[in-house]
Parts: sequence; structure tokens; C-alpha cells
Amino acid sequence: MPLSRYLPAMRRHLLLHWTVLLVLSALLAALLEWFGLPAALLLGPMLAGAVLGVNGTALHVPRLPYWAAQGIIGCMIAAAVHAEFLDLFLARWPLFLAVVAATVAASSTLGWLMSRSRILPGTTAVWGSSPGAASAMMLMSEAYGADARLVAFMQYLRVVFVAAAASLVARFWVDTSGATLPAIVWFPPLDPAQFLLTLLIAFGGVALGRLTRFPAGALLLPMVLAALLNGFGLVELVLPEWLLAISYAVLGWSIGLGFTRRILRHAARALPQIVVSILALMAFSAALGALLTWQVGIDPLTAYLATSPGGMDSVAIIAASSDVDLAFVMALQTVRFLLVLLLGPFLARFIAGRLQRSSQTA
Repeated sequence: MPLSRYLPAMRRHLLLHWTVLLVLSALLAALLEWFGLPAALLLGPMLAGAVLGVNGTALHVPRLPYWAAQGIIGCMIAAAVHAEFLDLFLARWPLFLAVVAATVAASSTLGWLMSRSRILPGTTAVWGSSPGAASAMMLMSEAYGADARLVAFMQYLRVVFVAAAASLVARFWVDTSGATLPAIVWFPPLDPAQFLLTLLIAFGGVALGRLTRFPAGALLLPMVLAALLNGFGLVELVLPEWLLAISYAVLGWSIGLGFTRRILRHAARALPQIVVSILALMAFSAALGALLTWQVGIDPLTAYLATSPGGMDSVAIIAASSDVDLAFVMALQTVRFLLVLLLGPFLARFIAGRLQRSSQTA
């Protein structure tokens, strides 16, 4: 039978799968938002994609939308760079760098131990253990040969743990029962010129990253360009919620659709070790917070929220509704976020080399 006879049926099959994916993504994202979980607009599509992926769907996200989504996310990260954070960092940079270095060292050690024990393949555990920048870690890990699906599993499981723990700790000191997410404005008024300039930075950075073949360049180059222009006040980054939602969905689908039954079985087998590593990193970060309180005199809740390993958006909501030094919390979270982005590739390559040498001498 000619192939042309199968094409209409194949198209209908793919259209049905895309429809199911869209509807399921919207339902799951809305459910996660209702429960107040962070990154719901990413997690919902990722879970929906995983449901279809483990059931053998032929859907996949084309490369161009995937790269474009990375460029938008890079601009979103750059928008978090504020002048007041820089002033606070310059005033207390030795303290910030010491805390961040200790956290990164602890997370890298946990990742190295898991990688050496072959609980997860290659450097996947190193990227998955990185304390923050979950979306960026998933994108960058793929560029360096790790399994982005297992990295996503580790990163967002930790985000849920950190958000839940931070909420409980905040409630211990301050009643945050009235803390709610601000209403999402999906279609805010836009400055057309600034919006087009934001898109030009995002997509131009993506094109430059692809042309230069810079590792994770589709994310990092738009982020660097946007951060410089935004930091010097040359551009006002305009990222409406509908655009971020589309970008998160594309990224979530790209990860979720790559899940298979074999990947899920591997994640399930490693779940106890992953949970132990998450709890160990949270305990270490809490100890750092206690040290800040003891040595520097920072109040306990500010110190705990500032050193929480990841979940920056949920930490920001809890901090904003509590009697804490919000600027200190977000400055330390932002510094760690940026240093993790810069140190991640180097640490992954270093640990991969050590693991390779260890296997050769064994």
C-alpha cells in the first residue's frame, strides 16, 4: 500500500496526541498552581510529556522552538539582576562568596559520591545536585552529556522539598498563612519597542550561540547579553507571562517526552539515595544559616531562607510575607544562582575526569 495512504492517518494520530498533551499540560499546571508549587508552568507540561513519553508517543519538540525557549529563559534569568543586589554584594562580598562556595562544595561532593557509586549515569548526579538554577542546569547538563531527564527529576524533587521546608520554618517564626501568590496577569500592557528589543536579544543570542557552538549557548549568550544591557539600564526586558508560559511548556515537553519506562525505572531505583542527598544538602544549608546567625548576627529566619538550596521563587514569596531582610535573602540567592551557572560546567568536567581516571586505575 502506498505511503501516501498512511499520511492522513499519521497526521490525525499526531494531532490527537498534541491535543491530549496540550489539555493535560494545562490541567496539571493549573493543579500545581492551585497547590502553590513552584515552577508549575514548567512542571505541568513536563509531567504531561512524561505521561505520553512512557506510553510510546511519537511526539517530539522541534529544535527551533526549543532553542527559542532557551533564549527567552535566558532573558528571564537576566531580568533578576538588579542594581540594589550588586550594591549589597559589593558591601558584603566575602561573606556571600564564602557561603556560596561552601554550598557548592557540599552539593558537588554529594554529586561526586553518587556518581562514583554509579547510582546515576555519568555526571548526571553532579548537575542534579547543583543548588539552584534548575532550568539552567537541565539545559546545560544536556550540552555536557548528562541525562537532562534525570537531572530534572533530581532538581525539581529538591525544589518541592525546599519549598515545603521553608514554608514550615517560616510558620514556626511568623504566621504566613495569608501568604499567597500574586494574581497572574497573562496579557499585561506592553511597550512594543522594548518587547521587540527583548525578542531580538533572546533570538539573536540564540543564533550567536548556535553559530559559535558555545556549550549551552542558546541559554547562556542571551542571558549574558540581556544581563549586561539590563544592568546598565540600556534596555527594559519585557517578558509577558504568556510568553514565559509558552517557553516553560516547550522546555517541559522537550524533557518530558524524552522519558521512557527504562528511565523511570532507573529513577525509581535511585529514589532513596536521591532523597538522602537532598536532605543532606538541606541540613548543610541550614547549618550555614545557623552559622550566619551565630557569627554575623543575622536573624535566624533571614539566614535560613537566604541559604535554602534552590526554589528561589518560592523562597522569595515566603520572605516577602515575613519579617526578614528580603534584600539579603534575594541577594544571596541570586549570587549563588549566578555562580552555579558559571561553575557548573567546570565542576562537571573536573568530576567527570576524576571518575574516568578512577575507573581506569580500578
